[in-house]
Amino acid sequence: MSTVPIESLLHHSHLRHSSRTYRGTRSFSPCSLNLRSRFTSSNKQLVLNSSIGSATSALGFRSSNSVAVRASSSDTAVVETSQSESDDVVFKENFPVQRIDKAEGKIYVRLKQVKENDWELSVGCSIPGKWILHWGVSYVGDTGSEWDQPPEDMRPPGSFAIKDYAIETPLEKLSEGDFEVTINLNLESSVAALNFVLKDEETGAWYQHKGRDFKVPLVDDVPDNGNLIGAKKGFGAIGQLSNIPLKQEKSGAEVEKESNSSSDSTIERKGLQEFYEEMPISKRVADDNSVSVTARKCPETSKNIVSIETDLPGDVTVHWGVCKNGSKRWEIPSEPYPEETLLFKNKALRTRLQRKDDGTGSFGLFSLDGKLEGLCFVLKLNENTWLNYRGEDFYVPFLTSSSSPVETEAAQVSEHTPKTDKEVSASGFTDEIITEIRNLAIDISHHKNQKTNVKEVQENILQEIEKLAAEAYSIFRSTTPTFTEESILESEDEKPEIKISSGTGSGFEILCQGFNWESHKSGRWYLELQEKAKELASLGFTVLWLPPPTESVSPEGYMPKDLYNLNSRYGTIDELKDTVRKFHKVGIKVLGDAVLNHRCAHFKNQNGVWNLFGGRLNWDDRAVVADDPHFQGRGNKSSGDNFHAAPNIDHSQDFVRKDIKEWLCWMREEVGYDGWRLDFVRGFWGGYVKDYMDASKPYFAVGEYWDSLSYTYGEMDYNQDAHRQRIVDWINATSGAAGAFDVTTKGILHAALQKCEYWRLSDPKGKPPGVVGWWPSRAVTFIENHDTGSTQGHWRFPEGKEMQGYAYILTHPGTPAVFFDHIFSDYHSEIASLLSLRNRQKLHCRSEVNIDKSERDVYAAIIDDKVAMKIGPGHYEPPNGSKNWSVAVEGRDYKVWESS
Repeated sequence: MSTVPIESLLHHSHLRHSSRTYRGTRSFSPCSLNLRSRFTSSNKQLVLNSSIGSATSALGFRSSNSVAVRASSSDTAVVETSQSESDDVVFKENFPVQRIDKAEGKIYVRLKQVKENDWELSVGCSIPGKWILHWGVSYVGDTGSEWDQPPEDMRPPGSFAIKDYAIETPLEKLSEGDFEVTINLNLESSVAALNFVLKDEETGAWYQHKGRDFKVPLVDDVPDNGNLIGAKKGFGAIGQLSNIPLKQEKSGAEVEKESNSSSDSTIERKGLQEFYEEMPISKRVADDNSVSVTARKCPETSKNIVSIETDLPGDVTVHWGVCKNGSKRWEIPSEPYPEETLLFKNKALRTRLQRKDDGTGSFGLFSLDGKLEGLCFVLKLNENTWLNYRGEDFYVPFLTSSSSPVETEAAQVSEHTPKTDKEVSASGFTDEIITEIRNLAIDISHHKNQKTNVKEVQENILQEIEKLAAEAYSIFRSTTPTFTEESILESEDEKPEIKISSGTGSGFEILCQGFNWESHKSGRWYLELQEKAKELASLGFTVLWLPPPTESVSPEGYMPKDLYNLNSRYGTIDELKDTVRKFHKVGIKVLGDAVLNHRCAHFKNQNGVWNLFGGRLNWDDRAVVADDPHFQGRGNKSSGDNFHAAPNIDHSQDFVRKDIKEWLCWMREEVGYDGWRLDFVRGFWGGYVKDYMDASKPYFAVGEYWDSLSYTYGEMDYNQDAHRQRIVDWINATSGAAGAFDVTTKGILHAALQKCEYWRLSDPKGKPPGVVGWWPSRAVTFIENHDTGSTQGHWRFPEGKEMQGYAYILTHPGTPAVFFDHIFSDYHSEIASLLSLRNRQKLHCRSEVNIDKSERDVYAAIIDDKVAMKIGPGHYEPPNGSKNWSVAVEGRDYKVWESS
C-alpha cells in the first residue's frame, strides 16, 4: 500500500465553520476513520494509507473515496481509504476566542524649530490606541512638583481643562500610522518646564517615564529627578531662560502675569536646541481568533473523530481529556494517542497541533472510543497563556444522529458579541477541580444528615478542598499573574456556617488589631481589653488580634523566650484565657500573635554565644540556622531572610517543626485561640507555615510579609507588581493556607494620598494595584499597625488622611484590619459608619470592584454594584441609571454611597 504524509492532505482542508450544530449530516463520501500509529523507515510521522488522488479526508475533501485513519499503540497515525457508509457529523462549531497579546512600540518626544522664534514640541506613540496627552506646565518660581495649566495659546485644538492644573489633548493619527500631538511653545511666557503623562483611553492605563511624569525642561535650574526628556549636557536643560527674576516668594501665576505685563522684561531664550528622544512602550491588546471543531461518528468503526482547527499563531497545544458517566470530569482515555502527545500529571493529555503549510494556523485530528460522551479541552499557547471559551472548557459532545439537538452556548452567540475577559483563562482543570470540590461538599452534607459525630471527617474533607484550591492556583499562576477570583457566594440572607478552607475564614471577616506599641506598659492590658469586648462587637468586628502572649526579652513580646510561659507584660495566662472567653461570648474570634521566626536563648555555648534554649522546648544549637554569623547555629541554612537581633530558628529540623506544631495545638486548646497572626514570615519558607496550619487548623491566619516597595530616585514607582508578586509567592508557598498583610496597598495609598496622585490606585489592567487586585481572599488590607504607627511611627500613614484610607479598605475586597488607636480616637464615629455599611451591604473578601475613576485628584469605584465610593479632593458622583444612590458616609475628601 502507498503512504504519504497526512499533513500534505490536511493542509488543504481548512474549513471556516459557521456557529451551528449539525446532526445526521452526510456531506461527503463514506469513510472509516480509525487512528493507529505506524513507524516509517525514517521517523515517526502521520501517514496516509491510500493514493492521494482517491483519498477523501474526514475533514471534508471532495472526493468519491473515503479515508480511514487507523491507530496502534505507537505515536504515528495512518489513514486508510475504504468504501463504506458515510460518517455522521454530530457536532460542528466555530468558537470565537480572544487572545491577549503584547504590542510593542515607542513613545517619542521631538522639539524642532519652525521659524526663528517659533518652536514646536511633539509627543507621539507608534502603537494604535485612543491616546490622550495629560499635561501641564511649571512656571519659573514654582516649588514642588505641582502642575499648572499652560497659557491659552499653547493649547492645541481639541484640548480641554482638567480642574485648574492640567490639560488633556487627544493624539491624532498620522498618515504613517503613528499617533501624535503638537504643542506650539510660547517662548514669551514664563514656562519653565512642560510635564505630561500619556493616557490610553481604551485600557485606562497611564504611561510614565521611569515611574514619574515626563518633564521637558526649558530653563537651567529644573531639578533632575531622573525623568527629564531632552536635557543637554552643558546646559542642564534644553535651553536657557534669561532676564526672568526667580522670586521664590511669588507663585508661578504671579510671575507669569508680571512677566507678560512688563514692557521692560524681555525674555530671551539662549541655547534652545532641537532634539528627538524615544522610549520603548508595550501595551496589552486583544486579538480575535477562532477555534473550529468538527466531530463525526464513523458507522464502520463507531469511533468519534474530532478535528480541531484554529487560526491562532505560533505553537498551539491542546490540553485535553475525555468525559463519561454523565459528567464533564476530565479523564484520560486509553491509548492510542495522536503524535506529540504527552501525559500531564496523570490528569490530562497534551497534544501539539500541526502547523498549516500556509502559516495561517494549526490543526489536529483525534480518534476516540465511540462509547465516550464527550471531549473537554483548553488551548495552551505558551507557559503563561491559556484559552478557553467564555470562562469554561471547550466541550465537544458525542451524540448520534438520532439524538435530539443540543444547542451550545457558542451557537447562540453572534460573531459580533463582545468578548469578555473570561475568554482568556489559565485553567485546564476547571471542571475537574470544581467537580471534586462539589463531591467533597456532598460528603459533608451526607455526614451531617447521618447525625453522627463527624467533626474529624469534615475537617479532613475541608483540608482536601483546600489542597485542590491550592493546586488550581499553582496551575493557573503565571510569571506576572493576573488573578480574577470567582467563587460560589453565599445567599444574601445568610453568612456561611462553615469555613471555605482552614485559615481563610468565611470571607466576611473584619479584623481589629487589639493593641498598640505601648499597651504592655499598664501590665493589665488583657483586663482593659475585656471592658471593650461588647463595644467592639457592636461596631461590627468579627476577629480580634491580640499581642504576643509569651515570656519575652522585649516587653512588647516580639523577642520570645519560653514559649510555654504565657505570663507576659500584658497580663497572666488566666487573664488571657478569660479575655478570649469574653470575646467569644460576643461573637468575636481571637488571633494569637505567633513569633515563629526567632527565639531568644536561655544559655550561652562554650564560645559565649547565646544559642541554647531552656524551658519545655530545651533546644540546642541545631535549632539555629547556620548562616547567621551572630549565633553560630549548627542547623541548615536559612530558608528566608535573617532577623539578626535573635537566633533564627531552623524550621527544616524535624524536631523543631514537631515542637512548634505541638505548641500551636496547645495554644488552641489551652487558651482558645481561633487562629494566628504570624510575625516576620519573610524569615522562613511558606511551606513550613502550611505544615503548621495543617496541624493547628486555624479559623483564620495572616502572615506579616513586609519588605520595601520599588522606588526610583526616592520616588515610588507606579508599577509595584514585583512587590506584590513576592507576597503572593509566599501565600502560594503556604498553599493558600494563610493570607498576608497587603503591604503593597498600604504603600501605594501613602503615595497616592500624600502627593495627590490618585491615578496610582489603578494598575495597568484597571484593577486595584495591591495584593487585593490579584488574590483578594488572601489579602488583609490595613493602613496602620503597632509598627508603622503608634509611638514607633516607622511608616506612619499621611497625617489627616487616615479616613480616606479606611474609606478605601472598608469598601473594597480583601479582609480589612483596623488599628486600635484609630478606633478609639476622633475617627470613631466615621469608622463605625463604614463598618456598619460593610456589614449591612455584605461586602466580603471576594467582592467585585469596578474602578470608575482614577485620576490625579480623585479615585472612585463601585463595589458589588451596591456601594460606590470616592476619595480625593476631586469631584465624583456615581452614575445615574437603575440604581438609586444615597450618601451613607462622608468626611474630609471622601464620600461613600449605597444603593437602595
